[in-house]
Amino acid sequence: MSLVPSVTELILAEFLYLQYEDADKPIYLYINSTGTTKGGEKLGYETEAFAIYDVMGYVKPPIFTLCVGNAWGEAALLLAAGAKGNRSALPSSTIMMKQPIARFQGQATDVELARKEVNNVKTELVNLFAKHIGKSSEQIEADIRRPKYFSPSEAVEYGIIDKVIYNERSTEDKGVVSDLKRAQLI
Repeated sequence: MSLVPSVTELILAEFLYLQYEDADKPIYLYINSTGTTKGGEKLGYETEAFAIYDVMGYVKPPIFTLCVGNAWGEAALLLAAGAKGNRSALPSSTIMMKQPIARFQGQATDVELARKEVNNVKTELVNLFAKHIGKSSEQIEADIRRPKYFSPSEAVEYGIIDKVIYNERSTEDKGVVSDLKRAQLI
């Protein structure tokens, strides 16, 4: 699902409601977002991801993030911003970091203003990724010059997530699977 205002408002309301219900119980955020159409046309907005990011940091309960398909672009930032030790992905997930997408048109002055704003958004994304991944802003910026795709195990190695969740019959991540069964769903 793309990060458009109506979706963001629902997510924010759920976070605040779940905090009200039990401020000590973890909140699970399941992520499956490409942020684009099949043709590559942008659907969501970076500002929506920043709103979710800010509320993730505002609410008292820890936010456990789980990629259940795709976490591309700003969705990868939200995945990385989960509670340390509880950022995870299913084995067939794909995670991708990239620069913001923008298309400009209009007067030259309007295009210049929009270009500056996109650069500001890019700087903010880079700094937030660096904060949660533990790499330098320069390294992140170099890595996202072109879209950078990760398998879940590569995302663990890079620092975006902490673990890959396997099926219940697996001996790995048993504690996480049982935690997911007790999770508050949003």
